[in-house]
Amino acid sequence: MSQDIYAQIRANPKYHQLKKTRNAYAWIMTLLMLVVYYGYIALIAFNKAFLAQPLGAGVTTIGIPIGVGVILFTIVITGIYVRRANSEFDALKNEIIGESK
Repeated sequence: MSQDIYAQIRANPKYHQLKKTRNAYAWIMTLLMLVVYYGYIALIAFNKAFLAQPLGAGVTTIGIPIGVGVILFTIVITGIYVRRANSEFDALKNEIIGESK
């Protein structure tokens, strides 16, 4: 019985749309994260002098807020992905499951 349901789900055009949309979105978010993270690592590797510049008269350098920015960027794009997954992707998934019953 469950094999029939799986076959119905796989044959549903909404299932293919869900897979296509979700995978494309995941790759875009992954690419964004890789660019930001490896961009920061490349900045550390190739321009230490820029990151070592102090901010004001204190001991904090430019590298610290940029590093915090990378962490915050990670949190933000994770939140964006979860929000879309919980709304759009889950709604489409529920439609697919409802049609296959």
